[in-house]
Amino acid sequence: MNDTLVTLVGNAATGVEFRETATGGMARFRFAVTPRRWDREKQLWTDGHTSFYTVWAWRTLALNLSGSVSVGEPLVVHGRLKVREEEREGQRRTFVDIEAVAVGHDLTRGTSAFRRVMRGEPALTARVGSADRADGPDDPDGPDGPGGDGGPDASGGSRGGAERSGSRKPTGRQKVAPELVSAP
Repeated sequence: MNDTLVTLVGNAATGVEFRETATGGMARFRFAVTPRRWDREKQLWTDGHTSFYTVWAWRTLALNLSGSVSVGEPLVVHGRLKVREEEREGQRRTFVDIEAVAVGHDLTRGTSAFRRVMRGEPALTARVGSADRADGPDDPDGPDGPGGDGGPDASGGSRGGAERSGSRKPTGRQKVAPELVSAP
């Protein structure tokens, strides 16, 4: 099948809606892309027309999106372009969807910290402080799971043994966001 693959750079326009389905998770959110152009006459950058897309994701990507993306965050979305037309209230409307293959934060506009999630552990994408946190004080096995010895990556991938929460410090311009609970 010949799919049209596209890569878009923009911002999350809505929160991620996640639903559990019979075949796994499904997530969707609206994505805004605004081109910027240099206006030679005015000698300044001007925004072009904003295009909106509905981004769809399935299974693991859907679950990870729900725990990682918030409204307004800059993203890079790569996926299959789908254009559909519908008749609504007597008017023919065109919708442009992206079936996501990969989604990530746009690192030209900020920093991000990757955290690997173990399969089958949906609580690992929950925000810190949520009730379903996997490595909370009531979990005797901690973040490494039952019988986990910590291994070489127990400190967040660093071989130096630094604690995960103290290994990265925000710069003066960065806000400290709530961390995601994750496993090595």
